[in-house]
Amino acid sequence: MTYREGRFWQPDVTVATVVVNDGRLLVVEENAGGRRVLNQPAGHLEPDESLIEAALRETLEETGWDVRLTAFVGAYQWKAPETGRHYLRFAFAAEPLTHHPARELDEGIVRALWLTPGELQAETARHRSPLVWRVVSDFLAGRRQPLEFVQHLG
Repeated sequence: MTYREGRFWQPDVTVATVVVNDGRLLVVEENAGGRRVLNQPAGHLEPDESLIEAALRETLEETGWDVRLTAFVGAYQWKAPETGRHYLRFAFAAEPLTHHPARELDEGIVRALWLTPGELQAETARHRSPLVWRVVSDFLAGRRQPLEFVQHLG
């Protein structure tokens, strides 16, 4: 039976932030699927939360950084070949505000680090998904929209 025949289907809705400071990108090194991978600060949208609230929360939880969102980079759809799960990622650009170095990071997060775009691209084999570089690539190409493009009707 397919979705159109009445089977329930729902993608995983996630958020991610591209945080830039002095030409470096804030990334997380995390354990996922039995591998140590690199990702943007990212995670799932929670009930009763706006996409913008989720992006701010996930960035703080995974990196210890409070950030200010500056733009909407884009929406990305991807199906993970290993699991067949579908992801819908909403990506934002951000600037760092305050670091909380004593804050415990989310489970699975090894550390947060700052990499140049070249250093991140050189680690493509370690990216959690193809979304990691695609979002950064779009950001570096200047793809940014006002945050007003993302509406929450509460």
